[in-house]
Amino acid sequence: MTIKWLKAAGIRAIKTAAQTAIGVIGATTVFGEVNWPIVGGTVLLATVTSLLTSLAGLPEVGNE
Repeated sequence: MTIKWLKAAGIRAIKTAAQTAIGVIGATTVFGEVNWPIVGGTVLLATVTSLLTSLAGLPEVGNE
């Protein structure tokens, strides 16, 4: 793994976490109040999934 890959994977994971948080907060708000443990767990799972998916390759990094 290179620094370039780590940076690209980190950025992708942060974007995924933010998108997931927005969706989960919006969805839980419909049911009355935000359930923060559910939001946190879902965001963590999405972030880990993003990082694991990045192991298969990142188009922005290429085949170095």
